[in-house]
Amino acid sequence: MATYFSKVSLFDGRSIKAKAGVLVSNGRVAWAGAHARAPREARGATEVEGARKTLTPGLIDCHVHLCFDGSADFAGEAAGLTEVRATLKAVRNLGRHLQNGVTTVRDLGGISAFACEVAQAVEEGVVEGPRVVASGRAITITGGHGRGLFAQEADGPDGVRRAVRQQFRTGARSIKVIATGGVLTPGIAVDFTAFTPEELEAAVDEAHKWERPIAAHAHGRTGIAHAVRAGVDSIEHGSQIEPDVARLMKERGTFHVPTITALRQIVDHPDEVPAYAVEKGRQMAEWAHDSFRRTVRAGVRIACGTDAGTPFNPHGSAPQEVVRLVECGLSPLKALQAATSNAALLLRIPEIGIVEEGRAADLAMFDGDPLDDIELVLKPSFVMRAGERVT
Repeated sequence: MATYFSKVSLFDGRSIKAKAGVLVSNGRVAWAGAHARAPREARGATEVEGARKTLTPGLIDCHVHLCFDGSADFAGEAAGLTEVRATLKAVRNLGRHLQNGVTTVRDLGGISAFACEVAQAVEEGVVEGPRVVASGRAITITGGHGRGLFAQEADGPDGVRRAVRQQFRTGARSIKVIATGGVLTPGIAVDFTAFTPEELEAAVDEAHKWERPIAAHAHGRTGIAHAVRAGVDSIEHGSQIEPDVARLMKERGTFHVPTITALRQIVDHPDEVPAYAVEKGRQMAEWAHDSFRRTVRAGVRIACGTDAGTPFNPHGSAPQEVVRLVECGLSPLKALQAATSNAALLLRIPEIGIVEEGRAADLAMFDGDPLDDIELVLKPSFVMRAGERVT
């Protein structure tokens, strides 16, 4: 049965259009344009009244960890995970994303390649959930951040290249490398520089041979610079991006996925999160705000990612990240682009992130106008995934 959204304010992923109409049929957008010019097919469709509401593409979260629930002790939670428990948690967390208007997520590392199987199950309709772009396990140096948590260790250009190929063999559609230390791994400085430039170049070359995006977890300035120069598609976190590197990111089209929510939630819970993580979180928080503003000023493309699954950072929090992007200086329009069209470009999925004829009917509707009050994105009134209403 076709669905027609009538007289709605449409944010199509690029700009806002008043008194619009969108016709959905067979899981796709069959038509989008001015409501006054709606095609005859709209008359026989189930109508969704859109007056005083805003329709957007389904939101996209470019950075999640589906097997983690956001417990205070991230490392402790990882120690208790098995493949079965990881999968069960992932399926539950997929539902949390859909409830909040998130129709695509990228998983950036778990205890195994289980997320690749979860992604396939969603695609085949075995379980309901957002589209999943799985990355298998992240790749880190021996002894590096994420070891024993969500990453496999690899060293040397050949070893790193082999690790990238191993992720693709398990079904990964994206790659993540750990270019610096991190907040949640004890015993390693958060701004520690991990992979050499040659190792990163090997990872990027191999990922791009497979025509897949590659993300770099990077907090420290040197590791960020190495990753950008190596050609990664996105810098995740990016707490110490220097002005010259921000300009280089703009030139090369490198995305910044700032994961504002993740650091804030760690710093805001000092009595519950392990002390080493709080200390490192505070250290990076001092830099991260300025770094984000620097990339915005330089014109770097921003994509939405939450790092969901880290302490007190539940799944389905992409709307909250959109709000925080605005709080930190991004315009509401650009914040919505970060969670829709920009994110789709980063993930290399042309069928999502834009509302236009032929694209996937992944949609979210909000009461009022989020461009006037960005917090309206926190409560979607209607969510559609591949043409089917899910909330």
